Amino acid sequence: MMHRAFSRRARQAVGIGLVTLAVITMAGCGFQLRGMHQPLLGMSEVGLSANVSPFSETVRRALEQAGTEVSDDADLRVNLGDERIASNRLTRADSGSRETEITLTAPFSVQRVADDAYVLNQQQLETSTTVLLSTDDIYAGNQVRDEAVQRLREQAADQLIDRLGALETP
Repeated sequence: MMHRAFSRRARQAVGIGLVTLAVITMAGCGFQLRGMHQPLLGMSEVGLSANVSPFSETVRRALEQAGTEVSDDADLRVNLGDERIASNRLTRADSGSRETEITLTAPFSVQRVADDAYVLNQQQLETSTTVLLSTDDIYAGNQVRDEAVQRLREQAADQLIDRLGALETP
């Protein structure tokens, strides 16, 4: 009698596990399918006013990947300031590996082209990461830092895309 009750509970647990697995799998597929062939932003084009820099090029690529054309004839213009990179040592060791926090900040605003009114004024993008830099191999440390800065640029561009996506488009 006890064996049957245990067997029944085991089958129920396996059944619940399979149903859970199926729901999770379907949710994952549905999530990917919902976003296909749709622009991430509600705007088809936007202007970009920025100094030519690695950060402005990263933002331009992110906008284009989001399905938004960067055009001078757009109704909205993103004014992108220069990035600022700051490093803060978190460990106080004089030699060996040092844990360092790298922070990227960049100001931006969004204006309507028709009347130059600010839709978003004096906004700030900010992202940071922590890296381990070695004083033993300066070249490797510089490469780690450069890769971290590039990731921060991409994260800041994603933040900008998210903020633009929340705007009411004209």
